[in-house]
Amino acid sequence: MSLIVFIVGGAGYIGSHMVKQAHLAGHKVVTLDNLSTGHKDAVKYGKFEYCDIHNAKRLRELFNIYQPNVVMHFAAFSIVGESVLDPYKYYNNNVSGVLNLLKVMVDFKCNKFIFSSSAAVYGNPEYTPIDELHPKKPINPYGKSKLMVEEMLEDFDSAYGLKYISFRYFNAAGHDPEGGLYERHYPESHLLPLVMQTANGERESISIFGSNYNTPDGTCVRDYVHVNDLCQAHLKGLENLMNDNKSSTSRIYNLGNERGYSVREVIQSVKDITGKQFTVINQERRNGDPDTLVASCGKAKKELSIMFRYSKLSDIIQTLI
Repeated sequence: MSLIVFIVGGAGYIGSHMVKQAHLAGHKVVTLDNLSTGHKDAVKYGKFEYCDIHNAKRLRELFNIYQPNVVMHFAAFSIVGESVLDPYKYYNNNVSGVLNLLKVMVDFKCNKFIFSSSAAVYGNPEYTPIDELHPKKPINPYGKSKLMVEEMLEDFDSAYGLKYISFRYFNAAGHDPEGGLYERHYPESHLLPLVMQTANGERESISIFGSNYNTPDGTCVRDYVHVNDLCQAHLKGLENLMNDNKSSTSRIYNLGNERGYSVREVIQSVKDITGKQFTVINQERRNGDPDTLVASCGKAKKELSIMFRYSKLSDIIQTLI
């Protein structure tokens, strides 16, 4: 079944990979992006339309032209520290912008939405692995903004029949193994690309923030999931959402590999795979970093028949070389 798919934020890291995977799956893809953090040259498939989702007039023009069947949203700001320093930026874009988009969707009777959410909605874990029933207590404006949208979606479903799937990512990582699509954040804040930059000589050193956490080696443990596996999960969700038609129910799923790796393990894996040695600096721990964040993905695997291709950290690192 070929669909007309709007991918909002399709010029960004995960969005650009989603554009490719949706195109290869046979869908007609239209990227909507204001290029505030995205890159137009990353949109290698389908149509590109410059659009800020706060601009209702522009959105209405594009909905009228293309008549999309479904909207996928990847256009959030996502730097936790920045969200603490500038919460207005995050609530304005991540919440207000989505609210505007949802209103236009309702007006044009486009009632299928797939939302890129985050494990940040859980806050400090009360238990691990974290399943979808874990209490939602976000500890920063970024996580709060994601939870606010999930709550808005629940209300839009109840009031207007807008059906959605919300995917709560753990740590997205990796590049398209065929090349051409990369993680290009400025400044970069994610561990794996920072370690790779250090291995490649682009940085003088990599820092470990805290070595006294309640983990086997004292450093934080995180669950990494490859960006293409995220995209394949979205396609499974899309298929499921469309096949259910009028009887479809909105759902929320975690996306992770259900395996945690410590900061030291990540650094050592990069050294082993690249054969490069580099300087590692131990620094004070940062406020708000939980000891361990590992997903339980049984629900997604059961209901969407998801199988992750890049199940090991080494598999993910190989796509970064």
